[in-house]
Amino acid sequence: MNIKKVGLTALAGSLVATSAFAGSLTLSGGAKISYTSSSGTQDSGDTAGRFAMDQEISASGSGELDNGFVISLSHGMSGEETAKSDTSSLTLDMGDMGTLTYQDADNHGGLAGLEDFMPKAYEQANDGIASHNFAKMASGQGFGYDVTAGGVDISIGFSDSLAASADRTDGEQDTTGGSGQSSSSSIALSMDVMDGLTVKAGVGSEGQGDGKELDHTTLGFTYTYGPAKIGYQINDEDDSAAGGTDLETEIFGVSFMVNDNFSISYAEHNTDKQAVSLDQEIESVQASYSMGGVSINLKDSEGKNIGNTADQTSETTEVLVVFAF
Repeated sequence: MNIKKVGLTALAGSLVATSAFAGSLTLSGGAKISYTSSSGTQDSGDTAGRFAMDQEISASGSGELDNGFVISLSHGMSGEETAKSDTSSLTLDMGDMGTLTYQDADNHGGLAGLEDFMPKAYEQANDGIASHNFAKMASGQGFGYDVTAGGVDISIGFSDSLAASADRTDGEQDTTGGSGQSSSSSIALSMDVMDGLTVKAGVGSEGQGDGKELDHTTLGFTYTYGPAKIGYQINDEDDSAAGGTDLETEIFGVSFMVNDNFSISYAEHNTDKQAVSLDQEIESVQASYSMGGVSINLKDSEGKNIGNTADQTSETTEVLVVFAF
């Protein structure tokens, strides 16, 4: 539920000497408590469980412009970082012309939303075990553009070559202590082919320096039949840099809604690495139960040949309780 609303007109008028439009500011938040137990060669022999807590608070506001477009602003902070912004975004909704978003953190359109779109009760099978395929495509500050045309949902993402720790304010850039991040661009498509069947595909590239690029492609589908949902996806990563290694990842997932509040899922996440005979293999069983503003999530995952290296294993059990208000 919303715990506070403030008129944007009065607020903006008191902060800046410029015109403002009427709107409202909504404040919301939540907290997470987790228990994680890990073992295996990738976990430094850690067999003991550990608890952790995180809290988040976010403010969002929107207002309609004279031409009917809607502009929205959101700003979030996490309790893990003292008074530091976790995510901020500015969105312009242009109706049938699409939506343009600028975001200073992760997931700003394109392939960022298609790394693993398999059905799941909780989270990706490789979370907390192995690296993500499109991690760099989703990082840093960037633009996203989303539009629907001819029954196809189109998402375009672009991130510039800011340094990793860059901070821009009013046209200024501070790159102190950051390592360079090359620009990336991508496009993702989604289409409902028939009742229950959705096909998704995407391509993208990111600079690696010296004119080299890391090219990404993905293709997959999900099919929903009653309370059950299955999916299959394949991701390719082609590295043109000297000594670069190509990767191919296959992901399979199936989920089942036991009732409106309880769901379960199973997933496999396997990665083949060029010139390496061992495949990285990850399996994950998950469950989620929702009670309105509180949800309980459980994940048990096992991985072997992590990093496509022999005898590298990981076993993780996680329980996460989420409170939202």
